Amino acid sequence: MDQQHGQLTAGMVQSWESTGNNSFLCTLHLLKGERVLKDFNIEDEAGGPGREVIKKFTKNVNNNTLEIHLYWAGKGTTAVPNQGFYGPLISAITVTPNFKPDMGESGLSVGTIVGIAAASCLIIFLILVFLYLKGCLGGKEIVDKELRGLELQTGYFSLRQIKVATNNFDPANKIGEGGFGPVYKGTLSDGKMVAVKQLSSKSNQGNREFINEIGMISALQHPNLVKLFGCCVEGNQLMVVYEYMENNSVARALFGREEHRLNLDWPTRCKICLGIASALAFLHEESTIKIVHRDIKATNVLLDEDLNAKVSDFGLARLDEEENTHISTRIAGTIGYMAPEYAMRGYLTDKADVYSFGVVLLEIVSGKSNTNYRPKEDFVYLLDEAYVLQEEGNLLELVDPALGSDYCEEEALRMLNVALLCTNPSPTLRPAMSAAISMLEGKIEVRVPLVKRASKTEDHRFKAFENYPQDSQTQSTSSDWPPTFSSVSLQSGEEENGRHPPSSQPLIPTPLKPPVRRSVSLA
Repeated sequence: MDQQHGQLTAGMVQSWESTGNNSFLCTLHLLKGERVLKDFNIEDEAGGPGREVIKKFTKNVNNNTLEIHLYWAGKGTTAVPNQGFYGPLISAITVTPNFKPDMGESGLSVGTIVGIAAASCLIIFLILVFLYLKGCLGGKEIVDKELRGLELQTGYFSLRQIKVATNNFDPANKIGEGGFGPVYKGTLSDGKMVAVKQLSSKSNQGNREFINEIGMISALQHPNLVKLFGCCVEGNQLMVVYEYMENNSVARALFGREEHRLNLDWPTRCKICLGIASALAFLHEESTIKIVHRDIKATNVLLDEDLNAKVSDFGLARLDEEENTHISTRIAGTIGYMAPEYAMRGYLTDKADVYSFGVVLLEIVSGKSNTNYRPKEDFVYLLDEAYVLQEEGNLLELVDPALGSDYCEEEALRMLNVALLCTNPSPTLRPAMSAAISMLEGKIEVRVPLVKRASKTEDHRFKAFENYPQDSQTQSTSSDWPPTFSSVSLQSGEEENGRHPPSSQPLIPTPLKPPVRRSVSLA
C-alpha cells in the first residue's frame, strides 16, 4: 500500500469441519497489537460444521504497512478426528483499499509514462530509418524498384546464369579488382565472353552508385565506350555484366609488369588517343545529357581484341541540372589525373576530364606513368618534366624510346602539344574535346601557351599529394582486366567539418561560363 492513511477492509474466510468435539478459539490482531477478535468461537459463530464464516474489519494504515496476526489461543478439540480437517480452515485473507490508490511522489505519472513510450518508439523508428537508408533493410527491394524505373536498354541475368558463366566465381577466372569489387571473366551460354563486376559487400559504392552505373551505361551507346550486356540483382548479389576486353587496359599494356606489356606501335597509339577523345567528346557534347566522367585515367581505358580504346567505369557518374555551369561536389578521382581546380576546390566541369585526357595522352606518347615516373628528384610528375622540356624546346625527348625511330615526329609533337594544352592549369584555356580531336587530326593548328614550372611554393603544394599511400597510385598496374581502380575520395572545402584536401586552402571558385546544356557528371 502506498497510502499512509486510508480505510482498508480485511476479510478473513474460515471454515470448520470435524467429527470430534470442536470448540476452537482464536485471536486476531491488526497493527500495533490492537486486538479486534478475542476468544473467537467458530462453532458458535458458524452454527455448525462446514459453514463459512466471513469477518470484515476496517483499519487506518500508516507507513504503507498492515500487520495481521492470527493464532490459536490453546483451547479447542480434545480428540483427533478420523477424517477431514483438524481445527478451522482459513481459506483466504484479503486486504483491499476502499479508496483509489495514489501514485505518490515515488511513482510515475501517466504523462511521464506516455512520454517515455513515445521517445522509445521514436528512437526505434530512427534506427530503422538509418538501417533502411544504409541498405541493411530492404536493399534488394530498393534496387529492384529503381532498376524497374530506369527502362534499361539491357538485359537481366539470374545468379545461376552468372555462376555457370564464371564457374561459380572460380578464383582462376578472377581477372582483377574493379572500382567497387572483384571482376571475373565468364562465358555465356551462347559462347560470348563477358566480364562480371561483382559489387563488394564492403564497398562504399552501395546500391545508389550501382543503380547510377547501370543507368548511365545502359543509356550510352558509342563505339569507344564499354558496352553493358546486363546486370544481376538477386539476394544480396549486385553484379554488372560488361563486354570482355581481351587486351586489358592501356595502363597494363604500357607500364604494367613486363609479361603483360604490349608492343603498341605508333599508328596504334594514335588510334587509341583518338578513340579516348571521341568517347569524351560524345559524353561532353553529343549525348542528350552532359556527362563528366571524373576518373579518366590509363587504367580506365580498356583495349579490345583489335586494340580499340573503350572508356570504362562509370561508377562515379552524377547528373547535373541543366542550368548549372559547374558542380561543387565531394572530390573523387585519382591522384595525378585530377585537374587542379577540382583537386583543390572541388570545382568540377567537363574541363576536368579534358585535363585528365591530357595526362593520359602524355602517358601514351611517352610510355611512362605520370604518377610513377620520376627521372630526377626535381620532378614531381611526368607532366612536370614535360613543362621543362617544352621550355627547352626538347619536347620530343618524351617520346617512348621503345618506338625507336618508327614514329612521325610531326604527329608526335602535335600530340604532345595537345597534351600540354589540355593540362593547362587554367580550365578556361583548355580546349573542348571536339577541338582537341580536330587538333590531333591536324585540322586546326595547336597553339600552346608557354607554361612555366611552378614556383617552389607551388611545388610543395603539389608534392603534398605524394604523402598518399603509394599503392593507391600504383596498385592498378599489377592486376588483370580491369586493373585495380586506384580512385581516392577526398572532401571538398564545404564538407567533412570544413577540412580541405591536402595542399588546398578554402577558396571561393570563380564561376566559369561553359555552354549551358543538360548535364551529368560521374560521382
